[in-house]
Amino acid sequence: MHKQNISYVILLGFQNLHNLNSLLFIFLLIIYWVTIIGNVLVIILVSFSNILHSPMYFFITQVSLLDILMATDILPYLLYIVLRDGGTMSLAVCISQLYVFGNTESSECFIFMVMSYDRYLAICNPLHYNTIINKAFCVKSVIVSWFLSFLMALMDAISLQSSDFCGPNVIDHFFCDFFPVLELSCSDTSLIQLQASLFGSIAVICPFTMIIVSYVYIITTILKIRSISGRQKAFSTCSSHLTVVCIFYGSLFSVYMVATKGQLLATSKALSLLYTVGTPLLNPFIYSLRNKDFKEAFKKIKTAFQKV
Repeated sequence: MHKQNISYVILLGFQNLHNLNSLLFIFLLIIYWVTIIGNVLVIILVSFSNILHSPMYFFITQVSLLDILMATDILPYLLYIVLRDGGTMSLAVCISQLYVFGNTESSECFIFMVMSYDRYLAICNPLHYNTIINKAFCVKSVIVSWFLSFLMALMDAISLQSSDFCGPNVIDHFFCDFFPVLELSCSDTSLIQLQASLFGSIAVICPFTMIIVSYVYIITTILKIRSISGRQKAFSTCSSHLTVVCIFYGSLFSVYMVATKGQLLATSKALSLLYTVGTPLLNPFIYSLRNKDFKEAFKKIKTAFQKV
């Protein structure tokens, strides 16, 4: 008997909130606007302040741009789900959301890897830093990061789109993540899972390994510095990036690798919320609050606006 393909999915979101939907909606709405404003402000500061015209800050603007895309991909519909206590989405829109999510996540992994290499050269091989980390390198590395992410996310989306989805059509999540969507397929998904594992290794595991290797060299070099003030100064140049990477990869691995089938769905959703909503919110604050250059740039722009 032929099974009719489903045309839409039902996202359950967060169940059993006990009439706290309105409060959660307001909370998430504030988070969304703070995320957008914070990341846009970072991009503006780097773009118009001469003291922030360096490779590291250029990469930070790329992270901010990706965070804006991530938040805009996830949060608007999450707000709708919270307000309606669940919601429906066409399968095509669901896969599109998954595509944007996969694209931004992979791009951030690659950018974080390039940033760790930037910090490695700045601390471990400063004499060759300006020769290697020039404008051409920055632009090329960002283009390659975006292109690889675009290509892999597109291939995953096409593979899912070509599968048969016969039902059920209920996803116990607040967004269209890869594996919850894949579970709805009634086709043979072994090749898709193999493809996803390969791309996951390229986009997540390889950058993470390079980041670990870079920071082993960085920490080893810092420990060789005799003065305490010298160590603190060297570590301060990479502390923000290390903090962001730890939050990002910590939550990512908790959901996709450490998590087991017996894990409570509520815990999985909370961890997913951390890297889809929390990380884009925290990144601009982590990069700017303890950064003297950002503070000085903000003061200059604030003074310029006050004079107008």
